[in-house]
Amino acid sequence: MFLWMDNFMLPCMYKQLFNVDCPMCGAQRSLAAALKGDFASSFYLYPPLVPVLVLIVLSLLWLCSKRIVSKRFLVNYAWTVLALVMISYIVKLFIYPHSITS
Repeated sequence: MFLWMDNFMLPCMYKQLFNVDCPMCGAQRSLAAALKGDFASSFYLYPPLVPVLVLIVLSLLWLCSKRIVSKRFLVNYAWTVLALVMISYIVKLFIYPHSITS
């Protein structure tokens, strides 16, 4: 299954259109690395992967039952994850400019 993921990753339309990484660029490769057990590479490829995955799980739990996760907590956590994603994106753009293709 993991080899299949490596061979069939979806292209980033944002990067193809604007020639710049999007805020989620690296998430697929990071998830594939994490599933293989290579957590160091996973973190290097996309640092906010774990908070994003936790947000997805919490959102699904909230959709199933409003009692498990409160809407207020979910909204606050979503804003926190958004901040982490944007900080990671800004760091990638300005500290690692080689990720921008010419």
